[in-house]
Amino acid sequence: MSHSAIGIFCLVLTLVGYYASKALYRRQRKVWFAPIIVAPVLILLVVINLNITVTDYFTYTHWLAAMLTPATIAFAVPIYRERQLIKQYPLTLTLGVITGLLLGVTSSWGLAHLTNMPAQISHSLMVRSVSTPFAIEATGAFGGVPELTAMLVLLTGIMGMLICEPLFKVAKIRSSVAKGVALGASAHGAGAAKASEIGRQEGVIASLTMIFTGIAMVLSAPLFAAILK
Repeated sequence: MSHSAIGIFCLVLTLVGYYASKALYRRQRKVWFAPIIVAPVLILLVVINLNITVTDYFTYTHWLAAMLTPATIAFAVPIYRERQLIKQYPLTLTLGVITGLLLGVTSSWGLAHLTNMPAQISHSLMVRSVSTPFAIEATGAFGGVPELTAMLVLLTGIMGMLICEPLFKVAKIRSSVAKGVALGASAHGAGAAKASEIGRQEGVIASLTMIFTGIAMVLSAPLFAAILK
């Protein structure tokens, strides 16, 4: 099979995997059936079993990643729609964004230094706590690799989804606003999806926090990169 044919196969596989996992999640509203978990697992199993190289996989699927950046314009919609909620909790959202941003970057930097990671991985890790479109835009400031960054963002989101509820119980966090801010600032889109399962207000707060944290990351990435060199 030619490289072009493999590339088309991978593009179709990715789209089918995504829409099939969404259909499954509509039927089974369990965290283990979330598209962010099921789709990558399905695609990985096929790609590994067919010995498809990374280069061949990204022959055409890289266009899907390229569409993420213009898609960030859509984030303006929830900001406008929920403007009253932003006016109601300006301090909470601001502190949540600042705290999430600082903890995300410094914990990544600390983890990279403690484990002596290769430079490509450690640089790509720095923006793992924000949504993929923002992370891909910001990772260049740290010298990260966009594809690797996308994978680390995915893993961070999955981890956030899995541990959030036990963590809330242990920390005795009951406030819907606190849960939403925590999930949006630390686990981006996956966290926002999980927050929506917990409650509507949690979901809205998480979505707003995710957007503002992503914007703050893009704007502050050059400064963080200069400080943490």
